[in-house]
Amino acid sequence: ISKKRIRKNLWKKKGYWAALKAFSLGKSLSTRNSKSFFMQKMNNQQ
Repeated sequence: ISKKRIRKNLWKKKGYWAALKAFSLGKSLSTRNSKSFFMQKMNNQQ
């Protein structure tokens, strides 16, 4: 395996983990289970 391919695989792996964390954070925000973000509750009642 060449150095180029090794470096390319490292970048792919980093991107994969970043995407996984972002997806996980988005999921926790949408289900309101996030412990690191405080969201203001919206009142839709008129």
